[in-house]
Amino acid sequence: MANDNSAAPHPSAGERPGVRVQTAPGRWDGVPVMPYKQTAEAPFQDITRQLLFADPDLACEWRYFEVDSGGYSTLERHAHVHAVMIHRGRGQCLVGETIGDVGQGDLVFIPPMTWHQFRANRGDCLGFLCVVNVARDRPQLPTPDDLAELRSKPQVAEFIRTGGE
Repeated sequence: MANDNSAAPHPSAGERPGVRVQTAPGRWDGVPVMPYKQTAEAPFQDITRQLLFADPDLACEWRYFEVDSGGYSTLERHAHVHAVMIHRGRGQCLVGETIGDVGQGDLVFIPPMTWHQFRANRGDCLGFLCVVNVARDRPQLPTPDDLAELRSKPQVAEFIRTGGE
């Protein structure tokens, strides 16, 4: 037992140990606010992202997205899952063909290959924490056929935003 260091803490190569103080709602010390996406092909409006944790010892990334009032995330799907917790504000989200109201503390699970989109359409921002696998596929955007199928459901057609609204 004298040489048992298995319980000894060891700093990770990727993250700064210790506390990151929240400096404002949805903002943390040392965490840069970045553009949501780097591509124009994926329509979105008024949204930012922050990478909260991405340590090599984790098999996931913990991210924070904030959608300004009236904004929306990209309508997309992919093979990986999302685990989401609403951190602040209110809005709605589409998961598959279901639209749900969301607010602070609510949880949203998005299965693989499921269309999803978040909207800050309740007169407030919508900030959410999202956990995803570190190794993941790229988002898929809807094809014209996919959009036609989604728009065949009136409530989904009214909800989704694809940049032409």
